[in-house]
Amino acid sequence: MEIIDGYPDYMMESIKLIEEKREKNIETAVTPLTMEEREEVLKNYHPDFMEGTRREVGIGPNKGDLIYNGIVDLLEARSALDTSAVDLSKVDYDVDVLIIGGGGAGTVASIFAHDHGVPTDRILITTKLRHGDANSMMAQGGIQAADRAIDSPSIHYLDIYGGGHFTNKPELARALAMDAPEIIRWHVDLGVMYDRHDDGEFQELSGGGTSRNRMHSAKDYSGMEIMRNIRDRSRNLSIPTLEFCPVVELLLDDTGTVSGGVAFNIETNEYQVIRAKAVVMATGGSGRLHLSGYPTTNHYGATGDGLIMAYHAGANLLDLDTIQIHPTGDAYPEAVVGILTTEKVRGLGGKPLNKDGDPFVFPLEPRDVESAMFLKECDECRGITTPTGMPGVWLDAPMIDIIHGEGTIEEKLAGEVRKFKRFGIDMTKHPILVYPTLHYQNGGVEINEWCETGVPGLLAAGEVTGGVHGKNRLMGNSLLDFNVFGRRAGIKVAELVKKRSSIGKLSMAHIDKYNKALEDASIVSDMTAPAILPEYRGQDTLARALDIL
Repeated sequence: MEIIDGYPDYMMESIKLIEEKREKNIETAVTPLTMEEREEVLKNYHPDFMEGTRREVGIGPNKGDLIYNGIVDLLEARSALDTSAVDLSKVDYDVDVLIIGGGGAGTVASIFAHDHGVPTDRILITTKLRHGDANSMMAQGGIQAADRAIDSPSIHYLDIYGGGHFTNKPELARALAMDAPEIIRWHVDLGVMYDRHDDGEFQELSGGGTSRNRMHSAKDYSGMEIMRNIRDRSRNLSIPTLEFCPVVELLLDDTGTVSGGVAFNIETNEYQVIRAKAVVMATGGSGRLHLSGYPTTNHYGATGDGLIMAYHAGANLLDLDTIQIHPTGDAYPEAVVGILTTEKVRGLGGKPLNKDGDPFVFPLEPRDVESAMFLKECDECRGITTPTGMPGVWLDAPMIDIIHGEGTIEEKLAGEVRKFKRFGIDMTKHPILVYPTLHYQNGGVEINEWCETGVPGLLAAGEVTGGVHGKNRLMGNSLLDFNVFGRRAGIKVAELVKKRSSIGKLSMAHIDKYNKALEDASIVSDMTAPAILPEYRGQDTLARALDIL
């Protein structure tokens, strides 16, 4: 098998067909699907509707609800914390606000807690890896905000609500849309360098499922640029951060109020007791569980820890019967399988094509619909298979330079160009092969519009929460989510800790109670939870990326 320009010769045969049809394909408009057609393709091809992907959880506040298998496995596992090994009389850190998670939501919450009156030394961020090692850093495409005269937060709200299949909590979708312009203004004040036109106005692009161009971006490094600025702000405020020190369980006091957590220092293998007047859960998603066997775009620590800790403490979960499969995960070469190719490629005009070089779907359907159409095309043998057996469809990136002018790809998609060049593939000249990949946790811990859960003393923000996006998230609303609700969590937690005068006796009784409930329900598992880090040993794991058909 000969390799030509980074591709095997048989894949180049398909690429030649694409090149022959490119000019025609640029002019060919694919009609968006009707609502009925969308529902049909989702029902037949999206894993949310497949048999065997979900089951009823057998214990806790969501008993009887359908939730994805990998998450139920953890909800039905004994706690990873041996309560007898922790001495609660020895408090290692005594603070007002404990923030669990050092990604976007946690960092933003720390800043606004400080700005609303919590002294710096009374805030503590704990994070599993390094400060900023999170999906927030990896986000590429941009952040939505309705800040132009032809747009409005109410139109943005309708896009959010429709994109979520009208299952979002309305007050959360409203907060997301209404707060967005203020977030952009705050970012500009911090120094975020959004792409602008020569006259200084923001460049705003389209995204799947949106009715207006409102996507603000910093090339295809948007998450990194936002995180650079908010992390610098947190560090300049000298907000204490414990790295490589994940919290593994929450602590309650004798009134049932969340009052801190037990952290595990990965480097020293020691438990540390943290007492706090209130806790913000900002642990992110669960993509590293590889739900339904998909590869993932997620960072290494995304193992759903916050869901488990909050559930052990009595919090309700929402919408975990759905997951977001992003349509354009990389399918070739093998070294980057599952890594995201930003939706911005399609927003700029790159079209999905089958092995014959023919367009088969409107490029900017909502992500769940677009993914289902990709799966359908591969299932019906109109995709192309890599030498390792990975299926995929083409994304014709070179169209972008033809539409917008030579150099656009290298200017606006610098990260993508660099990624593929490492493997001898020039995406300014040839299409790239993509296949749906596990991207986002649609659901999570239920919150109100000020990030309060149903458990006293526990707030949550970011991807760990449910209700904001309903059954499907639109592009650009995740970076917005962690900023809007990180801000709101910081403001609210500052208010709460000022009202709480004292903390009762710390307790882990809820953990022992949960373990006992598992026994009483005759639920037996050899797992423990939270998982902390993903498991990548064994043949089943090595074959995971190929076990997706």
